Order: sequence, then C-alpha cells, then structure tokens
Amino acid sequence: MNLDFSVLLGREPMIIQGLFLTIKLTLVATLCGFCVGTFCAIGKRGSIAWLRRVCTCYVEAIRNTPLLVQIFLVYFGISNLGLSLNAVTVAMIALTINLGAYTAEIMRAGFDSIERGQLEAAETLGLSKRQIYWHVILKQALERVYPALASQFVLLMLASSICSQISAEELTAVANFIQSDTYRPLETYVVVGLLYVLLSLALRALLWLVGLALFTRRRKLGTLI
Repeated sequence: MNLDFSVLLGREPMIIQGLFLTIKLTLVATLCGFCVGTFCAIGKRGSIAWLRRVCTCYVEAIRNTPLLVQIFLVYFGISNLGLSLNAVTVAMIALTINLGAYTAEIMRAGFDSIERGQLEAAETLGLSKRQIYWHVILKQALERVYPALASQFVLLMLASSICSQISAEELTAVANFIQSDTYRPLETYVVVGLLYVLLSLALRALLWLVGLALFTRRRKLGTLI
C-alpha cells in the first residue's frame, strides 16, 4: 500500500471551509431541532386532540424514513413551491426537521419520568400549566435525558455528511471533490475521517461543559454524558 498524503497539500482552505460549514449546520440544526422537538413533546402530551395527532404523525413519519429521503423531499418540495433556497439553507431545514422528531421522543420520555406527586404539589400551589412546565417539568426532564440528547446531537453532526448529496459543501462534499480531482480517495477519506473523530470529541466536550453549567446535581455525581 502506497499512501501519499502530499496530494492534499494546498487544499487546506477547502477542507477548513467544509469543516466550518459542518460545524455551522450542526449548531443551527441542534438549537432549532431541540426547540422544535421540545414543543412537539409538549404538544403530544397536551389536551388538544388535533395537535397531539399532528405531532404524532410528524414524529412517526420522520423516525420511519431515511434522512436522505427527507433531505430530497425538502429540497425538491421547496423547489416545487416556487421558492429558491440555497443548498445550505435546505440542509439546515432538513436536519432541524429530522432532529426535532428524535428530540421529541427523548423529551417526552423525560417529561413522563416526572413523578405525579410533584405535578400535584405544583397545582396545589396555584401554578399555571406554563409555570409547571417551566419550573417543575422542563429542567428535571432535561437533566434526566441529557446524555441521550447529547448522543443524538453527535449523531446529527455525523449525519450532516449526507447533505453532500444536495451539493451543500460541507466536509464530506469537499472530500468527494478532492478525491475525484486527485484520484486519492483513501488518503482523502482517512483525513476526513480523523476530522470527524475530532469534531465528535470536541462536540462531546462542549456538551459536557454545558451540562456542568446547567446541572449541579449531575456534576456532583459525575453522570453528565
């Protein structure tokens, strides 16, 4: 085996650009997907029947179809509506929709884990439903499911590589271009694979630091992620 990594020299700006786009996709989709999923989990547990059905249909549709199909549906669906969005924006929308469904189920499990006695005590104190969700349910639920959420966020970052199929020039798309230009696919994907490993470790470290700041009890127990 004759490996020649010198063919990648001079292409660092392309790789860095793809790396930063992968980070951008991950951060935007993580924040937006978490909000969508949390509101969807609340809707699934709410008293409005039509909203429960809509949230359930959304979650089941996304969790039972491949991400690649979802990306194509968003990409071509937006075009058929007469809207003109660039590939990066479409990728962010698709990733947000995908993560929202998985986050909804994770957060729903967290909400369901809250003891009924705490809810009854909050109602006795005269707290509104919104106050109960904010002060009693949300933070406790988030603390309990945080390791699962963190893993899902890392998986989303890795899944963002599929966005190369709609020409979003993230890390994998850049690697595809470089290997087709240099005819050195092994060297190219070895480097890109190592970059994904570093990204995963960095994201886990960031999520761990966020957990340290948010959850005092888990910090003391050492069970953040």
